[in-house]
Amino acid sequence: MTASFVYDAVRTPFGRHGKGLAGVRPDDLAASTMRALLERHPGLDPARIDDVFLGDANQAGEDNRDVARMAALLAGLPDSVTGTTLNRLCGSSLDAAMQASRMVETGDAVLTIAGGVESMSRAPWVVRKPERPYPAADETMVSTTLGWRLVNPRHPKDIVVPMGETAEQLAEEFGISREEQDAFALRSHLRAAKAWDDGTLADEIVAVPGAELARDEGVRADSTLEALASLKPAFREVGTVTAGNSSPLSDGSSMVLIGAEGALDAEPLARITGRGAMGTDPNHFGIAPVEAANRALARAGRTWADVDLVELNEAFAAQSLACLRLWPDLDPEKVNVHGGAIAIGHPLGASGGRVLGRAAHALKQRGGGVAVAAICIGVGQGLAVVLER
Repeated sequence: MTASFVYDAVRTPFGRHGKGLAGVRPDDLAASTMRALLERHPGLDPARIDDVFLGDANQAGEDNRDVARMAALLAGLPDSVTGTTLNRLCGSSLDAAMQASRMVETGDAVLTIAGGVESMSRAPWVVRKPERPYPAADETMVSTTLGWRLVNPRHPKDIVVPMGETAEQLAEEFGISREEQDAFALRSHLRAAKAWDDGTLADEIVAVPGAELARDEGVRADSTLEALASLKPAFREVGTVTAGNSSPLSDGSSMVLIGAEGALDAEPLARITGRGAMGTDPNHFGIAPVEAANRALARAGRTWADVDLVELNEAFAAQSLACLRLWPDLDPEKVNVHGGAIAIGHPLGASGGRVLGRAAHALKQRGGGVAVAAICIGVGQGLAVVLER
């Protein structure tokens, strides 16, 4: 077995639903990000890429038919470079990176691209195929943007609930108040705004051709606790989860260059030293990263005392705070020091690549250390990766 390394990581600015990136097809979005990643390494022959792994949670519209292969072709990679598309919902691109790193470590590949893409703006409406020709009754169109759809009736009804409702359940179970959630959301916005202003994110952001979007569209530097407190509950008549303390619907793409030691004539950002996955009750999907990260750390031979920073995808403030309740040995100040998905955005298939890439760049910026990238996944799963530099 050899080691696997993150050599580089890029992402687009993340756009809000229906706004800055809504005019860009997801396959074009992925292709331009992939092309930008390779252009940062002009001495790299693209034919050396052994495989492309892309995450994509939808795959019902323009991202159908193996968007990884389509994007690789659109990006101008040689026909010999293969591509496969993974769907682990919100964890898709982190799963892509995990699969790529395993391929490198087993010797089946030397250099890979892993990442993901999502255009929630362009997610289509779909119609169930009739069981017989020329049905007499009306047909219903179903949105594929987010959440349960075309659900198998054999699923228990108590798990087929909106993800926001599961966040409300976690808030109740862990005693997380509305004020605590709003404060966490405000911190996300202020930290992300500062990271943009001081240039922390500059090394990982690549432009999208044809889109005039220079920064993450959801970051609100002028957000206040008073403004957040004025928002109505989004999922219950009397609740604590609002649009302000939840991640928004987003568009974006992320790409990570993963290879073996010496695969590139460049210093790696970080080494991948541990991976973990965990399943939970679907209604507790928000806390699945807890055990996934614990497992990843154990496989890396590390404990929480060794960890210098954590990139935890913020699906909801309640979900993130519940994870922190279950990591008593982790200093909350080490989590999402440059903001999180509540501010930055959460394009489902791209978010795992974002948290992994941010963790890798942060380790370089701080001169070394140990980082954990973790993400919760709808229907009860979590993933985590440990990086070291």
